Amino acid sequence: MDLEFKRPDELVKLLCERLRKERLAQQMTQSELAGRAGIGVNTLSNLEAGRNVSFESLVRVAMVLGRMSELEALFMPKLESLDDILRYEKSASRQRIKRKPHNA
Repeated sequence: MDLEFKRPDELVKLLCERLRKERLAQQMTQSELAGRAGIGVNTLSNLEAGRNVSFESLVRVAMVLGRMSELEALFMPKLESLDDILRYEKSASRQRIKRKPHNA
């Protein structure tokens, strides 16, 4: 399967189509899926149409559809060597520098 897209909107369209097909394959109405996910039917409709909704709404729908493993793997670090592991562990411990107040 070719996932090399030229524009983000093409990927959004594909994912929205897949979401709708998955809902239908599980024989759920928009109302049923929205209710089980704790979101409004309009929110689910917007999600399936590719309109902006919160990331949390997408996560809720994925949970109900049993597709959390795909989301959990989305930004997993690619750790292919000891150097990768060490670099990842070091970056995980980085903290922001606290700025001094403007009045100080």
